[in-house]
Amino acid sequence: MTITFLQHELKAFWRSKNTGKSIAIRIVMGLLILYMLANLFILGIFLDKLLEAIFPKDDLVISYCGIILFYYLFDLFMRLQLQELPTLRIQPYLQLPVKRNSLIRYLTFTGLFSVFNLWPFILFVPFVVKVIATDSGAAVAFAFIISIAGLAVFNNYLALYIKRKSNLNGWIFLVAAAVLILIGLGDFYWHLFSVRAISYMFFGRLISHPLLALVPLFLGVLMYYLNFLYLKQNLYLEELGSHKAASYKNSTEYPFLNRFGSIGDLAANEIKLILRNKRSRSALIMGMFILFYGLIFYTNPAFKKMEGYKVFASMFMTGIFIINYGQFMFSWQASHFDGLLVSKISFTDFIKAKYLLFTIISTVFFVLTIPYVYFGWRVLMIQTVMYLWNIGINTTLVLYFANRNYKRMDLSKGAAFNWEGMSGNQWILSLPLMIAPFLIYGPFSLLHHANIGIALLAVVSLTFIFTRSFWIKKLEADFYTKRYTIAEGFRNK
Repeated sequence: MTITFLQHELKAFWRSKNTGKSIAIRIVMGLLILYMLANLFILGIFLDKLLEAIFPKDDLVISYCGIILFYYLFDLFMRLQLQELPTLRIQPYLQLPVKRNSLIRYLTFTGLFSVFNLWPFILFVPFVVKVIATDSGAAVAFAFIISIAGLAVFNNYLALYIKRKSNLNGWIFLVAAAVLILIGLGDFYWHLFSVRAISYMFFGRLISHPLLALVPLFLGVLMYYLNFLYLKQNLYLEELGSHKAASYKNSTEYPFLNRFGSIGDLAANEIKLILRNKRSRSALIMGMFILFYGLIFYTNPAFKKMEGYKVFASMFMTGIFIINYGQFMFSWQASHFDGLLVSKISFTDFIKAKYLLFTIISTVFFVLTIPYVYFGWRVLMIQTVMYLWNIGINTTLVLYFANRNYKRMDLSKGAAFNWEGMSGNQWILSLPLMIAPFLIYGPFSLLHHANIGIALLAVVSLTFIFTRSFWIKKLEADFYTKRYTIAEGFRNK
């Protein structure tokens, strides 16, 4: 049956109306992957030399065993971001005399067809052959290769399991990413433990106990079985919506939004959309990484005397989500935009929900940047002013340009190498968002009256916030003149 499924997938690919475009994209991606694998192979060939240069005081095998776990933690983080879920249009098969286990085995087995599974072999096997096999013999070298394969399979199915569970509850993905980030901080920043020492505790013992290689292999098989069970339990659509309905609802309720009525419901639905889909979720994760901008600009002596960099960093840290997510408004709703037009939802409430969403997330990011007060109270003051700027002016600008975005976007696709939904509007949008605050602050800063510039930024921001109802009416009137053009653009797949 696996061969039959593969044949059907190939026929579906060649019969698709976008076959030419898909082939061109696959060729480009294939060349990029080959280039990356070639570089990785060269790195693997000279890995022993690199380890000697990085850890000159350590034994070569000890330093090698210490980096393996680092690689797999980084590999898992990258898989959560980039690895695609294997798919098969299973609905037609459910009505045919096809065994459920055959469908599930195909879906689970094709999950191994990922370039990520080649990387550890290309990187680590040359070292195993050159050093481990020479020093410790073929049996130990084979044990290392088995353990590398087992951890690759484990990471592969762990990433797929997390991403599948995240489709029901987006918080699972964020928790998994946060755990990996905390592991990195716990080692390099807080020094609570050493991942390198933990890695050597296991892989160092492979030299004297090769049978320990069965442990990673067992973990890989166990993770495969968990994926198999999960797919088996969720094969039918009615199973996703019946006995799992209660837990699904409880995991996506936001009681604090209830006080806003229908506006809160719309904002809650948008939060669910963000957490459940790859590309929108990447916008949120990128915003979390941008929060570390302060460590670049506030600690660098070259930037301390140039306060404009603090204005720039504060705007991005508290408003990157508004900029990154807002530039594709209303493309996030492209698949059901026609339904929104004919529904009873007031577009005024729809716009207010966008304002509420941006205010909530920008407020969370602002709270997370408060510890930068360590670098001075003026830093906190600038961050507060730029937070007000983001929720007052940048939000309004983003929603204004949203009425001029007619590009459809598929939420199921990842963000890496994905230019779907991009247009000239994104470039036009970025200019006023980044330049506008400096048009006010810049002249006063050059005249050595930076305090006046900061004060004017605060006054303008508060003016926009207090007159938000006026701008909502303007945005609504603008939307009604362009709604059919937007809808027509979203229908073009």
